[in-house]
Amino acid sequence: MLKVLSLQIADSIDIKQFKTVFKAELLHGDSDELFYRVNSHTQKFAYIFKYGIVSLLGYNEVETMAFIQAITPYCKNPLDQHISDEFDIEVNASRNNFGYNKIEIERASTDSLRLIMLNVSQSVALDHFSQQTNLLLEETTHHTQQLEKKGRLDLSGTNLKKYIGRTLNLKNRIEANLYIFDSPEETWEHEDLNRLDIGLKKTFDLQARFRTIREGLEIVKENLDLFKDLLQYRNSIVLEWIIIILILVEVINLFIEKLMK
Repeated sequence: MLKVLSLQIADSIDIKQFKTVFKAELLHGDSDELFYRVNSHTQKFAYIFKYGIVSLLGYNEVETMAFIQAITPYCKNPLDQHISDEFDIEVNASRNNFGYNKIEIERASTDSLRLIMLNVSQSVALDHFSQQTNLLLEETTHHTQQLEKKGRLDLSGTNLKKYIGRTLNLKNRIEANLYIFDSPEETWEHEDLNRLDIGLKKTFDLQARFRTIREGLEIVKENLDLFKDLLQYRNSIVLEWIIIILILVEVINLFIEKLMK
């Protein structure tokens, strides 16, 4: 039995710098991810993604903690609470069989193990983005409820700008990491890997979960547009009153001047 553990440990990882210090056999590497064979005698692999996830196969608990400690200096905005997912792999099965948090495969090739680790990591990334989207939705719901009860928006211009900034940053991060949900090139060339990839995506329900996140962000965006319009209207009303008061003051001054004369 092999076990994959994928963890979201930070917002991002500087894999370029980490690559210079981590001594293991690099099987695949580009600007977005690094895939290592850590031990040539056992099935022990490490997969590092720039979007803040590490995936480990064949590591025990002590080794996992040591690896996280070693990579933390290369992390941007480390998370206090790691989001993780475990997945068991049984080999030498008669055919591929997909189950909840478990898969049975015919043989454990390097490519098939990498593909499994990739899909588990994609699932963890979706959990991370889903949590952040839900927080934005909760905040949006709070403001709309206040609007319903009081008939006004209890949100200052500065706080609204911060809220818009958080939403746009999350949306941009998801858009920037869209590539992580693509299938590796190897799946286009090998039918067995392609079937494995399709089965894993169905097991983790990746496409549906990704659509849910995008729909949640669209709801937040629609509300932000409404909040922005309300704030602009409120500011225009305030500006109109300021102009009226200034005109009134000027009229009073002219009236006083005439009386003095």
